[in-house]
Amino acid sequence: MSNPRRLFGTDGVRGVVNEDLNPEFILRLGLAIGSYFDKGSRILIGMDSRAGGEIIKSIVSAALMSTGVKVYDAGFTPTPALQYVVKSNGFDGGVMITASHNPPEYNGIKVIGPYGIEIDRDEERKIEEIYWESNFRRVNWSSLPYSVEKHRMVNEEYVKAVLSHIDKDLIRAKNYRVLIDPANSVGALTTPLIVKELGAKPIVINGTLDPLFPGRNPEPTVENLAETAKVTRELGVALGIAHDADADRAIIIDEKGVVNWGDRTATLLAKYLKEEKGLSGKVYTAVSSSIMVEEVLKPLNIEVAWLKVGSVDIAHTMRRNGDALCGFEENGGFMYPPHQYVRDGGMTTALFLEMMARYNASASQLFDKLPKYYTLKKKYKMDRERALRVVELVKEAFKDKRLITIDGVKVISSDYWFLVRPSGTEPLLRVMIEAKDIERLNEISSSIDSIIREVVGK
Repeated sequence: MSNPRRLFGTDGVRGVVNEDLNPEFILRLGLAIGSYFDKGSRILIGMDSRAGGEIIKSIVSAALMSTGVKVYDAGFTPTPALQYVVKSNGFDGGVMITASHNPPEYNGIKVIGPYGIEIDRDEERKIEEIYWESNFRRVNWSSLPYSVEKHRMVNEEYVKAVLSHIDKDLIRAKNYRVLIDPANSVGALTTPLIVKELGAKPIVINGTLDPLFPGRNPEPTVENLAETAKVTRELGVALGIAHDADADRAIIIDEKGVVNWGDRTATLLAKYLKEEKGLSGKVYTAVSSSIMVEEVLKPLNIEVAWLKVGSVDIAHTMRRNGDALCGFEENGGFMYPPHQYVRDGGMTTALFLEMMARYNASASQLFDKLPKYYTLKKKYKMDRERALRVVELVKEAFKDKRLITIDGVKVISSDYWFLVRPSGTEPLLRVMIEAKDIERLNEISSSIDSIIREVVGK
């Protein structure tokens, strides 16, 4: 890690299982997490299907108990399900064992606060301070919790909560068939149930829990979803849903097999929430989202607030301000405040089906109403110091354009936009470009490549 005092990245603590994320490290981190929570706190712990999940859960549970924290085991569950039950059942917090979209060799630990949201950056630093100073709380043997208690109705409680926000009869009348690809992970335990309870027919691929992710890479990108998109088109279903490993993201594939990135889905949903569900407020999104969001929503008098990349910051900002219509990231993470302030792939699925039914339109018809942009996403391996140098050079080269600099630099022009930022989870520079014609897209890409070559010397 570039900062030896930092353990948390953009979205929890992550590492390669049995290398970065080894038992010794996990134990100390678990002790720090337990010491952060008050003695006697009730903590709900769950995991996705990743390798090492049982090991990590066992070590963290033991560490928490040694600090006098009561541990409740949710078993296999999506992150949004755990978060919902932490909030709704009055737990003091939660721990989710997941590395979300990362490759199979990774796992990680997310710490959830009492509102069902991952703890904010200031709270993360408190845990890191405890970790580095080894300031772990030890309780007397007589105060130790006796055992880990099972809490295995998490998925059922979550599904019921999602359904409570949706017009089930409206969807049931459409007889939709829906392809679901949970990436051999825990979305298989909830999203098919949601779809079935809405009166649609779920068709599941990659539905067995498997830490090797044999069906596809867990990150739901266009490239990784090529086969899923093909199956969606060939089966003639109404739409396809693809999750990451912990199912807090949902990527929508229309009936023609077109993979639609999350900011396009979210823009449609934001418009729907105002027009048809009578909700109001700001849209909070990360700088990685398309400028198309403003292009569509501002004429509807929906204000767009740009924030740093990372669902944690978006969720806490929405809860703190109390004026959100919705929040989202371009990667498929959508946040619906009437349900909860966090990314929720199951909720996104249900809302999208309701929107299709309410508008009496196919998925492709809805997406075709949005402005068209050509998109290019690239990533370059480099350390954070070099990545930050690239950011500074980009700022200088494009200083005459509209710049948003809260997270890397987002450059906005009349016919294109792009974002250059260091990754918060990996030693990478991430670049995202959109333009209204392919020539301009390639031109901007070449300009950025030239700046990168200047920094890395290639």
